[in-house]
Amino acid sequence: MSEAKKNKGKKIIFPVILGLVLVGALAFTAKEYFYGKSHEETDNAQIDADISPVVTRVSGYIKEIRFKDNQFVKAGDTLVVLDDRDFQIKLQQAQAALAVAKQSVNVQQFAVNEARTGIATAQANIETARVRVWKATEDFKRYEALYEDHAITKAQYDAARAEKDAAEATLHAAQTQVPVATEKVSTNRQQVQATASNIGLREADIEYARLQLSYTVITAPADGIVSKKTIQPGQLVQAGQSLFSIVNDGNLFLTANFKETQIGNIKIGQTVHIDVDAFEGHPINGTVESFAGATGARFSLLPPDNATGNFVKVVQRIPVRVKLDKSDAELFTRLRPGMSAKVVVDTKKS
Repeated sequence: MSEAKKNKGKKIIFPVILGLVLVGALAFTAKEYFYGKSHEETDNAQIDADISPVVTRVSGYIKEIRFKDNQFVKAGDTLVVLDDRDFQIKLQQAQAALAVAKQSVNVQQFAVNEARTGIATAQANIETARVRVWKATEDFKRYEALYEDHAITKAQYDAARAEKDAAEATLHAAQTQVPVATEKVSTNRQQVQATASNIGLREADIEYARLQLSYTVITAPADGIVSKKTIQPGQLVQAGQSLFSIVNDGNLFLTANFKETQIGNIKIGQTVHIDVDAFEGHPINGTVESFAGATGARFSLLPPDNATGNFVKVVQRIPVRVKLDKSDAELFTRLRPGMSAKVVVDTKKS
């Protein structure tokens, strides 16, 4: 081949290669452009889950710990048992106080019955006194007539008059006893009501003591994995102290923090493609479930105040909750909250 033909071939190859490169660049650019128009992506995303902190509602010494760290438990499983002897004594005291209150009611009720008997006795005494007055009055009339006829002595007349006056005084005294006995019944009834009200209070004390006793047995609030255990047997724990947390691994979801400029194309129900960093090459599908009520900065300890004079505009992030597809059960069970992921939302599909 002559030198001229070689140079001609070289001149042809270079434009061809350049053309192919340009075509490839244009194709790549077009592909990325159309892909970007129909997809929104971010690597600011993490696996999340409902984490339930377990706290003790009463103070006491730990008697038993019935789980190991990172153990799977079911809702209702007994996990920690506190020493309950103090609470048992308080329950017994409350029960004894209830028994005393009931006995007091019985005593007061007996007093009411006794006071009622006193009313009947007072009324009977009135009738007796009336009969005595009647008899003494009749005797006095006879003695008065005899005295006028000088058939009896002045001493006999005076004795009959004294007996009449004494009978009338006895009747008056008996009549005054009825209101006193009636008032005593009313007073005793009020005392019964006041004592009976203590029964409800003592029953409430028993329920409270039983409730406090039940708090010495700490159970799992949900299915999940026990993590962040901070207790040991024999340790004194205070009411409100956090003992451990339960990660509800059956309710995993993903939180993707998209830029506010990306949110306009994202809607609830759109398909999401997820690549978890820990399991590269095993993509997970998901669905956009909801949007946070405010930007992530608004929930920070010191949210920015744009009213200050040193304002610098910063693109904010909106947390988006993504529901995970559980079709790959084995992979789903290996996911853990806090794992980083890359998220791509297909804005053309929902």
